[in-house]
Amino acid sequence: MKNTELDENDNNIKNTELDENDNLPIDRHKKKYTIEYFKEKNDILKIKIFELQNKIKKIKQKIWDVKLRSQSEIENIKRRSSLDIENAYKFSLEKFIYELLPVIDNLERSLELKIQKEDSFKISIIEGIKLTLQLLKMLIKKFGVTIINEINVPFDPSKHQAMSIIKSDKIKENYIIEVLQKGYILNGRLLRPAMVIVSKIKENLNN
Repeated sequence: MKNTELDENDNNIKNTELDENDNLPIDRHKKKYTIEYFKEKNDILKIKIFELQNKIKKIKQKIWDVKLRSQSEIENIKRRSSLDIENAYKFSLEKFIYELLPVIDNLERSLELKIQKEDSFKISIIEGIKLTLQLLKMLIKKFGVTIINEINVPFDPSKHQAMSIIKSDKIKENYIIEVLQKGYILNGRLLRPAMVIVSKIKENLNN
C-alpha cells in the first residue's frame, strides 16, 4: 500500500515543474501561461479600453450637444416670448386707435366749416372741438402714432393710396399734390394709408 502511494506522489512531482520566471509550479496538463499569452491578453484589453474610451467620448459629445441644443432652445423661447410681449404691448391699442380715426376725421371736418364771426356760440363750440382734437392727437402720438399728411413728397405705395392723378408742370412727377384723408402709422405698422392726389407731367399723361 505504501509503495502505491509513493508511486502516485512521484508521478505528481514529475508532472509538475517550476516556472522559470516566478518559480511557481505549473501543471503540465494545464495550459502554460507564457509571456506571449499575456502580451496578447494585454493587447486585447488595450483595444477594449480604447473602444470604451471612444464610446465614453461619443456619449459625452451627445450630452454636450443636447445641452447646447437645450440652451439654444431656451434662449429662442425667451427671445420669442420677449418679442411677443413687446408686440402685444406695441399693438394692444391698435384696434382702439383704428376705431378712433373716424372720430378724428369728423372733428377735423367740423373745423373746416365757415362760421360767421358774430356767432359767438358756434365759435365757442369750434374752440372746444379744436381743444378736443388737439388732446386726441397728443394722446395717440404718445402711444407711437405717426400722422401721414405730407405734400410735395414722392408717392409711396406702402403708405399712400392714390385716389386721383393730376397733370402738372410745377410739381415733379409722381409726387403728392394733395392729401384727401390723412394716414396713420402705429409703431412702424400702417394703420391706414393716406388718400392722396398724385402729380403727372402733362406730356406723359396719355403715355
